[in-house]
Amino acid sequence: MMKKKVLFVASECTPFAKTGGLADVIGSLPPVLNQLDDIETRVILPLYRSILTNWRKQLVKVTSFDVSVGWRKQPTSLYIMRFDQVTYYFIENEYYFSRDDVYGYEDDGERFVYFCEAVISSLPYMNFQPNIIHAHDWQASLSLLFNKVYSNTPKMKSVLTIHNLKYQGIMLRESYHDLFRLDDEHIAGMEWHGLLNCLKAGIYHADKITTVSPTYAEEIKTPYYGEGLFKCLQDRSKDLSGILNGIDTKSYHPKTDQSIRFKYQYSSSRKRLNKLYIQHKFQMEIDPDKPMYVMITRFVEQKGLHLIERILDQFLSEEDVQFIVLGTGEYHFEHFFYQMEQQHKGKMIAYLQFNEKLARQLYAAGDFFVMPSKFEPCGLAQLIALQYNAVPIVRETGGLKDTIVPYNEYTHAGNGFSFSHYNAHDLLAVLRYSLTIFKDQDKWYPLFRNVTKSSFSWELSRDQYVKIYDQILGVGPSNVRSDKTWQV
Repeated sequence: MMKKKVLFVASECTPFAKTGGLADVIGSLPPVLNQLDDIETRVILPLYRSILTNWRKQLVKVTSFDVSVGWRKQPTSLYIMRFDQVTYYFIENEYYFSRDDVYGYEDDGERFVYFCEAVISSLPYMNFQPNIIHAHDWQASLSLLFNKVYSNTPKMKSVLTIHNLKYQGIMLRESYHDLFRLDDEHIAGMEWHGLLNCLKAGIYHADKITTVSPTYAEEIKTPYYGEGLFKCLQDRSKDLSGILNGIDTKSYHPKTDQSIRFKYQYSSSRKRLNKLYIQHKFQMEIDPDKPMYVMITRFVEQKGLHLIERILDQFLSEEDVQFIVLGTGEYHFEHFFYQMEQQHKGKMIAYLQFNEKLARQLYAAGDFFVMPSKFEPCGLAQLIALQYNAVPIVRETGGLKDTIVPYNEYTHAGNGFSFSHYNAHDLLAVLRYSLTIFKDQDKWYPLFRNVTKSSFSWELSRDQYVKIYDQILGVGPSNVRSDKTWQV
């Protein structure tokens, strides 16, 4: 049987560098794939300054070489290390990656043109020759173009996973001759409204395209969710599929999580001890029966914060609840949450920075987890909330629709609450409805039991990725298959 050798190309990965959910996926999926006998997955990343600082002793230098970025020659070093049953490669270039942050620079386009060039240039120096290159998001998309075009590159099959279509890597068209060493015939695959679009190049050149939930795979083929690329995705529709993300259930587990004060698994009484701890920590009213709503989010429009702006004051004024938000982002939203905290002392806490330990404590403390996203490719936060037995309240979009089944108080089916229209009053209505269920123990406990049974480990997702790898390699299915299914 052909051994599948897969190289993940990505811009971030836990525990090395993280700005969002992409890093969690790249950090947790390869170890699960490598549990199968007929597959080996490795990962290649930029060597950011923070990685070099924190992991210097574990890194082993493989070689140095030059990488062409248009007319430039950039000195490059390739490093290797082994961590958690996965081999990682790192691309070092001081000019592009020795910076304080992962993204947010004016030359981000150029930085990741270089990275993708360096990935393909590094292949001959690896003790690993992949037959599949699996690129993630726009920062890695150009590796698929370069792999296909360069005659000295092994003709690997390719997969592109779109984690968030909104971010596409847009550059001026004039950058083509400045940054690329390609003939003009190849510009059509990445030209977009008179600009260059890195993600479009990946969509154009990938053998298969995946995104991170079945619903999002359908949504992005429509003008509303398609972010200007819906026609390209419609053209590749037969090669596009949605595979729901999983979570690392070993890391996110309230029975073993060292970040939380009181360990538990299915016990609502043990979980309430964590609520008391948070109430004491933030000097809120100490009451285990007080409903606690939690938000852990980036402060951007995508996360539905315009809806929260319109109804939060009314909800806090009219209802006897506690509300805690953790996150950072756009100043406009930070200021709003600060104001809400000042107006609702003791009921509202705004912790305006990200703290991983506190985030886990809030998952463990919260009765409800609020996530009213405008769009959500998959969402990991609602899956983590379920893992910690907090009931999600979501809008029916993308992965939120695929993972949260609205609770039916008559049949007692469902694992959360949801609303369909992007409307503030609909959000307020479902918040109020969640309170009525919380106050009725005959309805609340069946819902809580359903939440404790919800499971989104990586095994099923892994097998769906392997099926795609088998398809593009033209081989039969792998011998090892999980019989697990998602429990909703």
